[in-house]
Amino acid sequence: MTEAPIRFRASCTECRATTELDVEAFRLTVGRSRERTFYTFTCPDCGTTVRRTAGERIVEALTGAGVRTMRLHLGEQPPAVP
Repeated sequence: MTEAPIRFRASCTECRATTELDVEAFRLTVGRSRERTFYTFTCPDCGTTVRRTAGERIVEALTGAGVRTMRLHLGEQPPAVP
């Protein structure tokens, strides 16, 4: 028995359409702060690239579903060489 593909509901900030999109439609960017952590998708109705901030619950849901993720920080920086 095959599992149904994971889909997320998303709303366009431009045309206000609400749609369900497959995991492949999203990209997640994780920064050092909440203000720099966001997800993006392209609205299938109007073609606008939508960018929305992502809190902890959204990050967990998207990463758990396998959304491609880019991390803007790699943890602690190596010590400076004198």
